Order: sequence, then C-alpha cells, then structure tokens
Amino acid sequence: MSAEPRLNVVLCWHMHQPQYRDLQSGEYLLPWSYLHAIKDYTDMAALLEAAPHARAVVNFAPVLLEQLDDYARQTRDFLAHGTPLSDPLLAALAAPAPPAQEQRLALVKTCLRVNREHLVLRFPRYRALADLAALIFERPECAVYLSDQYFADIVTWYHQAWLGETVHRTHPKAQQLIVKGCGYTPEDRRALLEIIADLIGGVIPRYRALAECGQVELSFTPHAHPILPLLLDFESAHEGLPHAPLPETRSYPGGEERAHWHIQRGLETFRAHFGFAPQGCWPAEGGVSEAALRLLSQYGLRWAASGETVLANSLKKNSANMDSAHKDWLYRPYQINGINCFFRDDGLSDLIGFTYAKWHADDAVSNLISHLQTIAAAQPRPDKIVSIILDGENAWEYYPFNGYYFLTALYQRLSEHPHIKLTTFSDYLEQTGNTPAPLATLTAGSWVYGTFSTWIGSADKNRGWDRLCEAKKTVDQALAAGNLTEEQREQIMEQLAVCEGSDWFWWFGDYNPGETVSDFERLFRRHLTHLYRLIGEPAPEELAQVLSRGMGAPVHGGVMRAQGGA
Repeated sequence: MSAEPRLNVVLCWHMHQPQYRDLQSGEYLLPWSYLHAIKDYTDMAALLEAAPHARAVVNFAPVLLEQLDDYARQTRDFLAHGTPLSDPLLAALAAPAPPAQEQRLALVKTCLRVNREHLVLRFPRYRALADLAALIFERPECAVYLSDQYFADIVTWYHQAWLGETVHRTHPKAQQLIVKGCGYTPEDRRALLEIIADLIGGVIPRYRALAECGQVELSFTPHAHPILPLLLDFESAHEGLPHAPLPETRSYPGGEERAHWHIQRGLETFRAHFGFAPQGCWPAEGGVSEAALRLLSQYGLRWAASGETVLANSLKKNSANMDSAHKDWLYRPYQINGINCFFRDDGLSDLIGFTYAKWHADDAVSNLISHLQTIAAAQPRPDKIVSIILDGENAWEYYPFNGYYFLTALYQRLSEHPHIKLTTFSDYLEQTGNTPAPLATLTAGSWVYGTFSTWIGSADKNRGWDRLCEAKKTVDQALAAGNLTEEQREQIMEQLAVCEGSDWFWWFGDYNPGETVSDFERLFRRHLTHLYRLIGEPAPEELAQVLSRGMGAPVHGGVMRAQGGA
C-alpha cells in the first residue's frame, strides 16, 4: 500500500516599505522602516531560527533593503562618533534633552500612533503616560506643565513597545529597561539605542544566514515596488475592470524602459546585500500581466507569484473547467511566457492576515491544518502545492505578543506534520521535476480583487498618475538635452523610481483614513518636487502650494496595509 502523499505548502512572507527618506535632505519623514526592523523583521527571523525544520520564502523590496542598510550605518556611526541621525524620531530618543517646547506635543502624538491594545495597554507605565497625554490633548495649553522627564520616558517607552517579542523575552538589557519603568536617563536611552542599532544591523545578515543554510528562500520585488503592468500599459487595468476610467495620459511615458530599470536595479541591490541572485519574484502587489511576466523571464527568473483571483479570471477567459468545490486548479503552478507562476490561496492567506489574530494560537493553527488536510484529501497527488503569501510585517501588531505564539505553533506543527511538507517555490520546482502546464491567456491583475483598482481607476488615483506622467515627460526632455552629468542622471533615475512606487497610489482615495492619505500624498508630492529640482525645472504650482504647509506629524503607515498588504 503506497504512503499517502504529503501536501506541499509554501509560506511566503513579503517585506516592503516605500522610500520614506527625502533623497534631497536625507531626512526620514516617516519611521516605519526602522520600527518594523526592530519588531517584525527581527521577530520573523528569530522565530525561523528557533524552528530549524520549518521552511519559508521571504521576499524583500530592494528599496527597503537600502533603508535598512542606511539606518544600520547611521546608528553605528552615531554611537561611535556622534554623527547626527537623520530620522527625527530616532534622534529624539538619542537626544540628551527633550525637544523644544513647540515640538513637544508633536512628539507625544507620534509616540501614541501605535496599536493601543497590544503595544500600550500591555505596559502599565506606558499606559499611564498615554492616559496623561489624552488629558493634555484636551487642554493643549497645559502641556507646559509636563516635565522634561515625561518626554524622555514616553519616547523611551514608544521604542521599547516596538521591540520584537523575541527581544523582550531574551535580551537582558531590554528587560532591565522595561522593569525600570520610568525616570529614564540619557544613559538608559543610549543603551536602548544600542539595542536598536544591533537589531537593525542584524536583519540582513540573519536572513542571509537562513538562506545560506537552506531553510529560507529569499526572493525580490523590482526596486521601488512599482506596479509593472501599469508602467507597461495602463490599458492592462481594463482586463480586470473593462470600464474603469484611466488617467488623461493614455500610457506611462517610456514605461518599458522604466520596468527594465526597476528589475535590473532590484537584482543588483539584492545581490549586493545577499551575495547571490534570486530565483523568484513577488511582483509588487502580486501585479502581473502577460507583458510583465515576459519581461521578468528575460532576467532568468525561475518563478513569480500572484493572487488567486488573477488565476480564476484567467481560467474563465480560457474556458477552463474549474472545480469550485475543491479548487484543484489553484494548487499547481502554471507556465506563462517562459516563467513558472504560483498563485496564493486567498482564503488561507487572509485567515492569517486578518482573522487568526483574535483566536487562541493553538486553535488558529489547528484550523489552518484542518483546511490543509481537506485540500490534501481532495484528489491527492504528490505535486499539489498550496501557496500562502501575505505581508510579513503589518499583521503581527494585531496579534497578542506580536504573533509570537501563533508563529511558534505554526512552524512547529507544520514542520512536524506527517502529511504536510513545508517547502519553497524553487525547491518544489527542483524536486517535482515536472514542467508546469501552460496557461494560454493571463488576465492582468493583482492580489487585491484580481484587479488594479487599488492603484488606478478612480479620480484621485488617476490624478496621481497624471502628475507622475507630467514629471516623467519633463525628465525625458531634460535627459534628451544631453546637458547632465552621469551622476546627475543617476540621481534623477533614483528619484524617479521612488515616485513610481505603488504605495502612493494605494493611499489615494476617501476610503482610507484622511490623515494617513494626507501624509502619504504630501510625501508623494515632496518626492515629485525634488525630481523637478534635480532636472532644474520649477515644480508645478500645485505641488509647491501643498508642500508649503509642511509634512505634519508621522502616522502609522502600517494600519491599512495590514488590512490588505501582501
């Protein structure tokens, strides 16, 4: 009697933040890259290290790798030589004295933009500081009565709360600082900064080590996280939404060249940080089209991945027979334009992203295993693969203890299960040896609804694209004039890439929190304005008018991404 085939399962975690650094001034305008580094990227690495028989795919956006590298360098240089830090929030922790009076309330607001249930209420001392702040916000004129110690303590507690759960449990100095609770001295805050510097500096080496030992497959996203199909052709949005309005500019100027740039630069950045070339790619937002996949295949990539609905739409267009009860069509790779493509199980991925946070960890993992067993039992075969792909950074703040118990149980029980095989996309292709079935026609789309509606097709999003297209045309004219040095051209290309990232268009729209939309819109306009400066052209008045109001206080860039951010 033959043994029951084991079900192949891939856990793929996508790590990405947009460029928060003003490339002109060097200042970080939002702190989420380093905060996720000390909490989520650290915990995700540590929990994999603690489960050596578990396997996963971890995907990094190159623009995030560059920010992590820069933060690591800056914190190291500050501790060694006192070199200024360019992130205002990190600088506030390091400063020997609290900020000037007019900046203090803004700092307090920043230090409260955090998940209250899991990162504030957990620590009584932090909660007391937050409760006092709530009273001050009702009577701002009373802020003058807050002591210098109050500001030192709240900025310290904010960073302590953001430390990963594995740090809270294993780092003696971090534990000592939490036990102390109040009255933090400049020496205490420097000690905390040393912990932060070690954590940030350890992120890339730890994932590289996990890859070198074969436990993790590292993959990449094109450099600044652009939606490749939209760079190539705005009309691709009509494949999923035929009647969606598009920007006034009918196509992105020079889009194919820019798509090549992002892929090439992304691969270069990945190799520079990890020492090898990736075999796979999670395109930004799982955004794929036939043209985008053809482009990726030209770079020797073995696999790409996207969302379940993209595949469903494609199979319907191909008049394929789709088993709605078992979705057997989902649990296999397909070959499209020379590249193997996997598609995420939306239901299972979203259970982890949005549902299991409210469950007991053991119950959540048992439920997931039950779903996997049902999938395995339906038409069992040895090459069946379930792709669970989601954001690897934003969901965990909604879990108790940053997902520590859930992820620990997940890795342990899946790696020990006799009928489940945790694997990676590349190893699956290598070990099965099968050539995936060709998919004759692909319907362009993303992991969100199987369309590009989150990034194009509404008035606000289309207006953002038109502003970007106008800037790109001006860039092209400046480059064609031939008056720029190679260094200037490189700076322009880098700044343009930042403006082409997907996140700005994600946030445009009245369905997102107004304050967050405003912050990201101002950041987008700021990046565009700097692009005009680099080519020596005046920015459109619309951009200058908005920017003159200032950036405002940072907000938590991960809240809505956690509601849909693979």
